[in-house]
Amino acid sequence: MDFELRSAREKLDREQRERKERARLKLEREKKAKEAAIRQREAIEASQRARRLDAIEAQIKADEHMQESLIAGGGIVFERVFQAVPFQGNGDKIKLPPSCFTELSDQGAFDKGPLYFELSVADHTDNKKTTHSGVLEFTAEDGTVGLPPHVWSNLFSTHDPTDVPLVQIRYLRLPKGSYAKLQPDSLGFSDLPNHKAILETILRQHATLSLDDVLSVSYGQVSYKLQVLELKPASSISVLETDIEVDIVSPDIVSDQPKNQHVLRPLQFGKSESGTVEEGRYDYYKFTVDESTVEKVMAGSVKVIVKIDVEKDGADTDLYVSKHPVLFPSLNQHEWSSHDVGSKTLILGSKEKALSSGTYSIGVYGFKGTVKYQVSVLVQESSDGAKVGERAVSSSSDVDTVECRNCKHSIPSRSIALHEVYCSRHNVVCNHPGCGIVLRVEEVKNHLHCEKCGKALQPTEMEKHLKVFHEPLGCGCGIVLEKEQMVQHQGRDCPLRLIACRFCGDMVEAGSSAADARDRMRGMSEHESNCGSRTAPCDSCGRSVMLKEMDIHQIAVHGKSS
Repeated sequence: MDFELRSAREKLDREQRERKERARLKLEREKKAKEAAIRQREAIEASQRARRLDAIEAQIKADEHMQESLIAGGGIVFERVFQAVPFQGNGDKIKLPPSCFTELSDQGAFDKGPLYFELSVADHTDNKKTTHSGVLEFTAEDGTVGLPPHVWSNLFSTHDPTDVPLVQIRYLRLPKGSYAKLQPDSLGFSDLPNHKAILETILRQHATLSLDDVLSVSYGQVSYKLQVLELKPASSISVLETDIEVDIVSPDIVSDQPKNQHVLRPLQFGKSESGTVEEGRYDYYKFTVDESTVEKVMAGSVKVIVKIDVEKDGADTDLYVSKHPVLFPSLNQHEWSSHDVGSKTLILGSKEKALSSGTYSIGVYGFKGTVKYQVSVLVQESSDGAKVGERAVSSSSDVDTVECRNCKHSIPSRSIALHEVYCSRHNVVCNHPGCGIVLRVEEVKNHLHCEKCGKALQPTEMEKHLKVFHEPLGCGCGIVLEKEQMVQHQGRDCPLRLIACRFCGDMVEAGSSAADARDRMRGMSEHESNCGSRTAPCDSCGRSVMLKEMDIHQIAVHGKSS
């Protein structure tokens, strides 16, 4: 009986302990659940507060951005994101969809003058590349913006071509520029004839300039890149209908000059410069001839001498000289040349009608091997003719002479017999048509004539002569000619030759004739016809007149001859 009671009591105690434990665990679970619910509620409330704060901050930023856009756009707000599409064009003017025209027109943007836009890469980073542009036309497809090479290269200098870039575009107003400082990427830009006029022509294709932008300037086959270092009165300016002071500063690093970019190194009269030129490449120099020197040359008292001394046997050079605006003379385009084997001298004397005051370029071409050379320019007194006060040498008409039957020279009659015996034994006359030179018997084997042009040459000169003068050369316009004909073709007839525009002063390709018949009659090229269509105020009456009609206007209206 006692055992049963004790067992029942133990069972009851055990059950009570289990109930208490279950109750305790339940309370702990309820407490933890309540604490978790409190934490969750607090997290939700914190998240809601953060979202409200973010929304408020975003609204503040949107309001600030709207206010900034209103101020930048002069009360006009236009901001869009488009897919960038490249197109071939000049300058910085972009193509927008027709819908942009309607939106801008509704806000009265066209009443405020030229349209300007800020362009940036839509990559949601703080380090965005930004540039500015004008607008060319509203013909782009919806959702796209057409970018010319200038804008594309300034926005996407390291762009992956497989990626489709997005561009954020915002309308804004820009102040008229008053000052710009530009820096070429390499030497030689300041050597371009009238380089300020060339730059002015490039800027006429632009509506804006932005700090750190890079402008591309082409002059024939040579191109330069100019970085914008400083602008006034702002970091982005308008270049339309304004006068801008432009400073060109020298490149920072000369050693980074590209191998294919030519540089004109200055030469001083009487001072030689050393150099090394590889086969197939050019070295270029420049020198200046003033008016007084030209007068002395034309009078015959002095002559200008260009010399090249070669220091390595077996290697050879060619020498080319041209007057600016031909900056870099070559085999196809030059005024004077020398192709002698070894050292060579080019003499510019009184018979050179093309000689005038100005800057000249020297091209040293590596014809064979790597050549070490010394180049110099001298002004040397001419030794031709008798000096003043010197008695002239008596002519052969003062004595009785007879013509030698072998060498055809006039010989005194008293010694003609002895001379003819000696002459027939030791001298030979060249029978080549037009030659007739008298040669020593031992010199005959070294006297050859080119089969194509008949020029007299030494055997060592024949190979070079055939390669330089008779090897066909191809012109960029498609014609194939020998050297002499090619020089004339590229100087007078080639549509790709550079000519100075009579209106802008820029060096441009001659191209085809003008489309307008009246302009063709006045000898204008296609570029000059278009460039001359710009207007400028007449100095006499202030009326706006096309540049190509200005001379006619001056004669017809004001009775002045240009």
